[in-house]
Amino acid sequence: MNVTDFAAPLGGGLLIGAAAVLLYGTLGRIAGVSGIAYGSYGTVGTERRWRLLFLAGLVGGGWLAALAFGALPVPAGAGAASVAIAVGAGLLVGFGTRMGNGCTSGHGVCGLARLSPRSLVSVLVFMGIGMLTATLLRPVLS
Repeated sequence: MNVTDFAAPLGGGLLIGAAAVLLYGTLGRIAGVSGIAYGSYGTVGTERRWRLLFLAGLVGGGWLAALAFGALPVPAGAGAASVAIAVGAGLLVGFGTRMGNGCTSGHGVCGLARLSPRSLVSVLVFMGIGMLTATLLRPVLS
């Protein structure tokens, strides 16, 4: 491993943190992506506008990063089954974020920064279940 292996994750983390601080500092809102996405459907006017702009920035930022640094390699054998798994996983994540009153970005980045006990418990559960799932499924999927 060399220094460039850490540049993209470090830069991404700094940008996420800066976006969270900017959103909280300017609008007093928490940068929880699931809450922002969910709220973009039932609101109007400026409330909806900032939410849609934030979401567009996520997509646009990924697009700009792909242009600047090259697209991520597509794993061999990725096809319709991979898309189906990704869609299913996305639906499960969406369901979980509604149940957990927020997503990893809201609880992990913003909630922990605010010293929220609920966010600490949520992050511990997210990480624990994620590690358990990866440990159990790795032999099956590889």
